[in-house]
Amino acid sequence: MSHAQILQALTGLLAALFTAILSSTIVANALPTIMADLNGSQTDFAWVITAALLANAATTPIWGKFADLFDKKFMVQLSIVIFVAGSVLAGLASTIPVLLTARVIQGIAMGGLTALAMAVIGTIIPPRDRGRYSGYLGGVMAVATAGGPLLGGFIVDSPLGWRWTFFVCVPLAVVALILLQFTLKLPHIRRKVSIDWIGSILLTAGVSLALIWVSFAGKDGYYGWFSWESAAMVGGSVVLLGLLLLVETRVVEPIIPLKIISERTTALAILASIAVGIALFASSTYLGQYYQVARGATPTEAGLLTLPMIAGNLIGSVGAGQLVSRFGKWKRFLILGAVFLIAGLGLSGTIDHLTDLRLVGVYTFLFGMGLGLMLQNLVLAVQNTVALKNVGSASASVAFFRSIGGAAGVAVLGAILGTQVTNRTTEGLAAAGVPADPSGAAGGSLDLVNLPEPVADIIRAAYGDSTALIFLITAGFAVLALVCVLFIKERPLRRTVDMEPARESVDLEA
Repeated sequence: MSHAQILQALTGLLAALFTAILSSTIVANALPTIMADLNGSQTDFAWVITAALLANAATTPIWGKFADLFDKKFMVQLSIVIFVAGSVLAGLASTIPVLLTARVIQGIAMGGLTALAMAVIGTIIPPRDRGRYSGYLGGVMAVATAGGPLLGGFIVDSPLGWRWTFFVCVPLAVVALILLQFTLKLPHIRRKVSIDWIGSILLTAGVSLALIWVSFAGKDGYYGWFSWESAAMVGGSVVLLGLLLLVETRVVEPIIPLKIISERTTALAILASIAVGIALFASSTYLGQYYQVARGATPTEAGLLTLPMIAGNLIGSVGAGQLVSRFGKWKRFLILGAVFLIAGLGLSGTIDHLTDLRLVGVYTFLFGMGLGLMLQNLVLAVQNTVALKNVGSASASVAFFRSIGGAAGVAVLGAILGTQVTNRTTEGLAAAGVPADPSGAAGGSLDLVNLPEPVADIIRAAYGDSTALIFLITAGFAVLALVCVLFIKERPLRRTVDMEPARESVDLEA
């Protein structure tokens, strides 16, 4: 395909991906307002993000397998329809459980769009040229990520209200659906279909059980870290995931292809993706909360304050994509990205509720640059090692583990943040001679408007000072990502879409 043909084919796909990413970022700056309106807690705050990420992660390998078995164009359109349904339900939600249900539906659709976008690119573009188009993909992701908080903040501050942060994505999704119908033309070779339904169920149940345990263990009103409930949930998760591995070695079309993900490059890229997922989702989620709760910014202002991080992401993604296509080297950008990630997150670990916002902007720019350099190149490294028929599954595996890292990171770091805020709030209230009731502040509503100013100041300080710990922990995972990419073996990017049969068998046996 010529450059013009490829761009035409990608138009609708990029529009669909833009809409999906926008839907996940547009809600970030609206969350404090949503929690206040629906009487949500810090745990609810984390789970509005985690529910979508978990559904995204659990279904991404399924969508990836579907991409290898069915018509990719139809699967993309189906995921858009599911996305529209979830967005409408989220906009109509009047309680936290309904909102979480809607977010799960959105997450299922986002899993499809993420996996299928990478699979389509892997189907029509040779790895040697893929960096250029992955840069376009990264650019669209960065613009959606940047525009989401800004648009969300503007909508929340306008008479429309927070519900339109969900409704606004519906017409965009419909436009993407129409564009796809006319622009995306892919050949589809019919294959004998064999869906690993048992593996899909075991995967979803095992991962979900582990994340639910992490989110609620140790919290008042739930169960302790060392209790029979914890033992049952951890044991159940281990058993389910153990059965998953057993099933995957026996089925014809495994949902997680063990031969592919055990290959050295893929395995290391997956480990690095987990760390990058934690940095991507956890840090960006709590950054918006830091600006609004700790620094008193409006949703619109919080969106503007996240622009340095997005600018770094955009520059890193587009710049690396162009350079990879020109020179054919990709490992150096992974290493550089990991270094930027460690530096930015480590420096962000020094902030508090009084840190100069210009410094915070510099720190977030650095880790945004790291994310931009790593996200697409990790997928590229994996796609370069597999045959065309396995591109969907391989790409989805990387996206799956990245989303799992993000979901676990948001849940665990949210629990840590909640505990830290509760402790700091209690200490601050005691020092001020105010009776301590942190359940109404740290663990309960995030609405500080109706609180006395001295109490609100104590809570803002607690959130601001506690957020630094989130970044420090995430920086530790970024170090793991650096170690992984250092050991990845750089293979020349092939100039053909598919690999030679002999090469394929060698790679899968490696």
